[in-house]
Amino acid sequence: QLIPLFLIIGSGGVGAGLYLMRLAMFNPDVCWDKKNNPEPWNKLAPNDQYKFYSVNVDYSRLKKDRPDF
Repeated sequence: QLIPLFLIIGSGGVGAGLYLMRLAMFNPDVCWDKKNNPEPWNKLAPNDQYKFYSVNVDYSRLKKDRPDF
């Protein structure tokens, strides 16, 4: 009777671990390579989606509203 409990807790732990791995690899605020790309957030285009889930935002229609560095 404990098998479903272990499966649910195990799948939650695996999901949390995968989400943390996604944040560590693909989030523009995290910089692992300081020699080649010290500021990766400056290379984001306005239509790059880096959020996991956005409710009412169409990223293909966004325009650039900041200067180039």
